[in-house]
Amino acid sequence: MKLENRVAVVTGGANGIGQALSRRFAAEGARGVVIADLDIERAREVAAEVGGLAIETDISNESHVIRLTEAAIAAYGQIDLFCSNAGISGVASGVDVANVEWQRIWEINVMAHVYAARAVLPAMLERGEGYLLQTVSAAGLLTQVGSAPYAVTKHAAMAFAEWLAMTYGDAGIRVFALCPQGVRTRMLDEFDAAATEFLRESALDPDQIAEAVIKGLADESFLILPHPEVAEYFRRKGDDYERWLRGMRRLQAKINEGASKPAAGA
Repeated sequence: MKLENRVAVVTGGANGIGQALSRRFAAEGARGVVIADLDIERAREVAAEVGGLAIETDISNESHVIRLTEAAIAAYGQIDLFCSNAGISGVASGVDVANVEWQRIWEINVMAHVYAARAVLPAMLERGEGYLLQTVSAAGLLTQVGSAPYAVTKHAAMAFAEWLAMTYGDAGIRVFALCPQGVRTRMLDEFDAAATEFLRESALDPDQIAEAVIKGLADESFLILPHPEVAEYFRRKGDDYERWLRGMRRLQAKINEGASKPAAGA
């Protein structure tokens, strides 16, 4: 897929990866870029920069997603690429996370993808072409130490992306799962520092993620891996699950040890 003369919608487009995607899509010649975000003031700034359209959107509310797609179509005639990018880290904890927090991250990290697909698939299927980019995370292929809600919802998001690809691929729908590790955004800062130290060491800038997306779209590759080492980690997981789990337990123990050490100067 080439972005020239295409129309793209980017949720979470006001900051981080979404902002980088919006800018890059415009630079690639998209005729319309729709920036959807709860932070409408920042979304308007990005829209003004790229010559696009800002729509205030709560992606956990299906009526908002429907309104978003209707506004995009009214402005540009159709949606070629829907980037279901917005997500949250949630709370860093395990089975003791309150039900309300589980539900909140589920709605944003999983159901928002479902709402987007429901809204855009009918028109895409009718014309026999459409592109869905879903920002999942390497946690959807591997896992996330220290946060059960994030690990679970990202696995679910990956499963939905796979299902869309196998169900609609022969009907002209191309699905992409963007699975980076650490990215220098606010989300990385929200995670516990001890649990994400190893991610920070190899973290990429949002612009680097956008570059990987452009290449992945051009290649029409389902998996877009800005961190190529993720493919090797995923292979090791599949080759020997028990060994992989032992390795993850060692990583968890190392993180626990680091978290228990007093901070410098304390």
